[in-house]
Amino acid sequence: MTQIPLAERLRPRDLDEFVGQPHLLGKGKILNILLAQGAIPSLILWGPPGCGKTTLARIFARRLEANFVSFSAVLSGVKELRAVIEEAKENKRYAGPATILFVDEIHRFNKAQQDAFLPHVETGLITLIGATTENPSFEIVSPLLSRCKVLVLKPLDKTALETLVKKALIDRERGLGRLELSIEAKAEEILIQRSDGDGRTLFNNLEVAAELAVSARPEGKGATITAAIVEEGIQQKALRYDRAGEEHYNLISAFHKSLRGSDPDAALYWMARMLAAGEDPHYIARRIVRFASEDVGNADPHALTLAINALKAFDFLGPPEGELALAQAALYLATAPKSNAVYAAFGKAQADARKFGTVPVPMHIRNAPTKLMKEIGYGKGYRYAHDYPEGIADQEYMPTELRGHIYYEPTTRGYERIIKERLDKWRKILARRKARRGPIPP
Repeated sequence: MTQIPLAERLRPRDLDEFVGQPHLLGKGKILNILLAQGAIPSLILWGPPGCGKTTLARIFARRLEANFVSFSAVLSGVKELRAVIEEAKENKRYAGPATILFVDEIHRFNKAQQDAFLPHVETGLITLIGATTENPSFEIVSPLLSRCKVLVLKPLDKTALETLVKKALIDRERGLGRLELSIEAKAEEILIQRSDGDGRTLFNNLEVAAELAVSARPEGKGATITAAIVEEGIQQKALRYDRAGEEHYNLISAFHKSLRGSDPDAALYWMARMLAAGEDPHYIARRIVRFASEDVGNADPHALTLAINALKAFDFLGPPEGELALAQAALYLATAPKSNAVYAAFGKAQADARKFGTVPVPMHIRNAPTKLMKEIGYGKGYRYAHDYPEGIADQEYMPTELRGHIYYEPTTRGYERIIKERLDKWRKILARRKARRGPIPP
């Protein structure tokens, strides 16, 4: 075994060694065409860990015979960038090679640091290749994003990962070929599954498994990598998840939409997935409470009570016991009757509040705590609802400008059906009274 990690030893040196990303590198695809033309624009390579972003940048530089400068957003800043720019200017002045500046984890740069790239990208002094695992729309400033072509890289699929395992085991120069290892089908399946589409993780886990397998054979060669050895080497899988990034929003969106779609199994899976990856349970609990009002509403008024109680139960018990209360609430909400009538009604009311501004409150429903206010008409003509049949008084509660506006339109699902029947009954009563007595006074 060598001190250089297997993933680094087997890093592809050219495109014929590169595995994956056929949607970018296949015949007639964008990178294939650009490399054939001998020029590439500034790029943002967006994809998960271990999909080949850094490797592609190195291959581009080698193909174009450019000066490749690797720059880490974690370790470097504007001072180091200035040195790179000066070197690029010198190369250009003396007809030297073009400069490809590769910035790993470019999303970690702040706005001012990202702005420092702009003039040099714009003039073509450097070709910028930024690598990010985060959605560039959220993390890269708009001026820089507009000057770069964004390419989306995908996690490596099963076929690509199988190719990498085979390559590692047979390559005698840079891989594990000299150890003459074999691998059980189940062991390979576990390696591929646990890598989660990440080639670097695959190589790291394979290398550990190889070391364990070799250590059990005195002769040091011809060992078999078994499923038990792979599980021992891996120990625990870390799910790919960033609580502040796109995957965070993808998973919570999947959870919310599974609840809305009344699929309890999918909702439970997405919630379990988030918790396993380290999501804050309170974030999930807040979404559950929100969902109870937004998507269940008065179709099941008990849903909000149960959601609030689930949050309280989690706070009382803590993890992992309290997670069961969140699971119970999620299943209840997924199987509850659905209505967004409350959500829609509030949205309409908010829109009118913005549109009509500060229209005056009708005089008869104004508060009149003082003698002066009563004298100028505050509260005059107010009809106390309990003094009327059915508890309904014949009077307007809306401002004059909004009379006749109806926001809340209950569905016929769940308890909201009863609310709808009640409102319909009251409106008929008021219509009959209006027909007998004439218009309701303002």
